[in-house]
Amino acid sequence: MTKKTNAGRKKVVMAFLLLFAPAFFLVFFSTRSCSNNFKELDDFGLAKDYSFIDINGEKRTSKDFEGDIVLITTLQGTCPDDCAVLFFNLQQAIYQHIYTNKGKKLKQVRIISFATDGEGNPLEDVTPIAEMLKDRVPNYDPETWVLAKGDARIVYNFERNNQNLLQEGDEFYGGQAFQELILLLDKKNHLRMALRGDEEGMIRRMKEHVALLQKQYDKERAKK
Repeated sequence: MTKKTNAGRKKVVMAFLLLFAPAFFLVFFSTRSCSNNFKELDDFGLAKDYSFIDINGEKRTSKDFEGDIVLITTLQGTCPDDCAVLFFNLQQAIYQHIYTNKGKKLKQVRIISFATDGEGNPLEDVTPIAEMLKDRVPNYDPETWVLAKGDARIVYNFERNNQNLLQEGDEFYGGQAFQELILLLDKKNHLRMALRGDEEGMIRRMKEHVALLQKQYDKERAKK
């Protein structure tokens, strides 16, 4: 696998600042505010409808997850040792938090991970990844962390400010930028944040974004 260069990383940072700078700085200030008030995450618009086959061979679509907060990631057959997204941090910082709190306010948060061959293509046999999840993820619940067989490019095909998440280059894992990204979709399948998942700090920040979005829904429910 080609190693990422410093120049490549700068290119990624600049591209995503163009894409998501408004929401990034909005969250940056709100998470550090001493006030009890909080700002809502920006809404970047409706994401593409997607579909996939789950581990049980059932076809599922984005419509099945309406009303859920959804995190979209990729997983590779080489995980957990070599993944586009830091597997250990994803399952420790985000999945375990969701699982622990799923009977409470986080009961409507899901992770959907598309299995790829490392170069962005759908992986036909997802059984080894399914077994890896069962073995490596404490308290693994396949309905909370859903393994998907399908074309992840569909949901990652999102454009803003003339920049698209489907970038290509040697600086990206497997030459495909989307494999490194975690997407946060709200209950209406709108994109609320996209962050790289190959850095521990970005995964922690995504956890904060999930909490902010949940607070937004709590506030809306309290008004009713």
